[in-house]
Amino acid sequence: MTNRSPVPYNIKLKNRARELRKNQTKAEQCIWEQLLRKNKSGYRFLRQKPLDQFIVDFYCSELQLVVEIDGDIHKEQKEYDYHRTLILKSFGLTILRFSNNEVLEDLESVETRLEREIKLILK
Repeated sequence: MTNRSPVPYNIKLKNRARELRKNQTKAEQCIWEQLLRKNKSGYRFLRQKPLDQFIVDFYCSELQLVVEIDGDIHKEQKEYDYHRTLILKSFGLTILRFSNNEVLEDLESVETRLEREIKLILK
């Protein structure tokens, strides 16, 4: 892995992140329980992690990997998501996005893509 700049932790988002962890979407619960929490990947992921001015769905600091689960609202905020992704990438993070439907209907493909991305990061 390459050297990456540290991502600022925004303490002001801590309470909001805690609320989001308590109120996960069905897709977030699914990927957490089936793939990320159980450490199938061998890496530690955190849920609803404040990074800079954002709260990301899942974050692995060792891999510098962000996993986002996009609901229907993201269809209407593509420009916001694009700029958010650019800012997060400026810290050297890799952003991996899945839709709610992908997670809920084809978790096997999500797992395959996650594993492939981890291998690419480790090269």
